[in-house]
Amino acid sequence: MLFMILAKDKANSLELRMANRAAHLDYIKGAGNRIKVAGPILSAGDEPKPIGSMIIIDAASEGAVQLFCENDPYATAGLFESVEIRHWLKVTGEWVPKD
Repeated sequence: MLFMILAKDKANSLELRMANRAAHLDYIKGAGNRIKVAGPILSAGDEPKPIGSMIIIDAASEGAVQLFCENDPYATAGLFESVEIRHWLKVTGEWVPKD
């Protein structure tokens, strides 16, 4: 089952994000092919900065996704203001495999 994780950073937390980025990326890579797509959400303007994260993950349950989120180094460092988990349905796109 696919889920979307939408995490919003706390205000003025770019330094905290960057300090934990390597550990976060290792954590994401450690999830292997369960991660379908992931990346930062960027601020508007001419010099966009990361202000959150979006991840599409394949997991058995919403509870499993919740545990994944809680153990993310960004979360354990206190980066996120909020984290939203939603069921997600792949429909179309270049990276979506044909069933």
